[in-house]
Amino acid sequence: MASASSPPASSLTPPEIPFELHVGNRNKLLKSIRQDLSDSSRPLHGFVLLQGGQEKNRYCTDHAELFRQESYFAYLFGVREPEFYGAIDIATGNSILFAPRLPTDYAVWLGEIKSLSYFKERYMVSMVYYTDEIVQVLSDQYRGSGKPLLFLLHGLNTDSDNFSKPAEFQGMENFEIDLTTLHPVLTECRVIKSDLELALIQFANDISSEAHIEVMRKTRVKMKEYQLESMFLHHTYMYGGCRHCSYTCISATGGNGAVLHYGHAAAPNEKTLEDGDMALLDMGAEYHFYGSDITCSFPVNGKFTSDQALIYNAVLESHDAVISSMKPGVSWIDMHKLAEKTILESLKKGCILVGDVDDMMTKRLGAVFMPHGLGHLLGIDTHDPGGYLKGLERPKEPGLRSLRTVRELKEGMVITVEPGCYFIDAVLVPAMESSNTCMFFSRENIGRFKGFGGVRIESDLHVTANGCKNMSKCPRETWEIEAVMAGAPWPLDKKNIS
Repeated sequence: MASASSPPASSLTPPEIPFELHVGNRNKLLKSIRQDLSDSSRPLHGFVLLQGGQEKNRYCTDHAELFRQESYFAYLFGVREPEFYGAIDIATGNSILFAPRLPTDYAVWLGEIKSLSYFKERYMVSMVYYTDEIVQVLSDQYRGSGKPLLFLLHGLNTDSDNFSKPAEFQGMENFEIDLTTLHPVLTECRVIKSDLELALIQFANDISSEAHIEVMRKTRVKMKEYQLESMFLHHTYMYGGCRHCSYTCISATGGNGAVLHYGHAAAPNEKTLEDGDMALLDMGAEYHFYGSDITCSFPVNGKFTSDQALIYNAVLESHDAVISSMKPGVSWIDMHKLAEKTILESLKKGCILVGDVDDMMTKRLGAVFMPHGLGHLLGIDTHDPGGYLKGLERPKEPGLRSLRTVRELKEGMVITVEPGCYFIDAVLVPAMESSNTCMFFSRENIGRFKGFGGVRIESDLHVTANGCKNMSKCPRETWEIEAVMAGAPWPLDKKNIS
């Protein structure tokens, strides 16, 4: 039982959800699409029309899986319920929601059937109708000549290579359809965050940082990886009201830390923690659709060995070097190369690598230790869209081809910085055998790291006018981590840490 003097389990309270955030997002889109239409000498009329997400059952059963709204629809309307449509009238700026007409049995099994006026007030839109009224309402509202024009969402997600699904409804033959204008304009709107969006992302970071610290404190040898995941999920839901995670938790220890997307169904966070293991925990909560993405790495027994500290500090120096260099106008490819070079220099100092670091960079040796990209845009999706503007090509070289964006940084972006150093046999062994790269390895010293796994340090950064702000608030220095794992409060009172 906790003593009377025990600190509270959380210092945070979930904030009220500001639905004016979505009013702002709609106004931003309206301004951008009107500008796009004007630039191409097209009339300023028609409707943006999006279809919200649909509830799905588990295969052939009647088990309804927990619904999470489609992200573009969430961005514009903030609606948490399934089966909605939403429209924005480009001529007037009016916003229209279309709600499903629910059967009377809904009230018996699923709760009160909300009125249209409830949705109008809650979601701060101009008007609300039922989904079976879409054709009539849009036809009545249209002020142009001929068939009403609909701008539907259709475009490529450059992370998944999947296409967004344009809205479908009965009676579409009564409308003209534009499938090319909306997606690039709306995607670019999502890239730059408003102050209200930043506040939600900050809360997701705050509760996730707090949860990571709680997991650090409670981690013990012989626990299971899923227990660390469970502690994180409990804390963010119990104290942050975060019912959803931004992504599947990666709770890797020992050699599993070398599996970049560990934690999936075939590798489900189930290893027993062993003395001497490093933990790599990549976990982030989502609050009102807006996410966080934080990775902490630490020794499960609470004390870094010299080899663990060597690899950890190589990654930390890389993480900090990138953050110190970030500001508007900086190329993300250059930041990725800076991260690689910093890690290679540290590995050379630690006698794991030998030779000229510039030669290593030319031979793309950095991708052997960090095969993934440095980071990605973050917002309503963990991998937020907009990483590749039209005309920007994905690099083809190892490591660089994994970059989720190659853009220059802009004020208002939120982007992750997540360098890592991993000992992945599938990449390392061929590099050590290749005549192109074998000369760089100290075989005697690198052998100590077989089964080590890896280290990743990930923070979420808001790009400001003159630099950036770190939104993640976790212990990062080795001595900070050891102190917190030994029971010290966070933030540390540095005067009392020897």
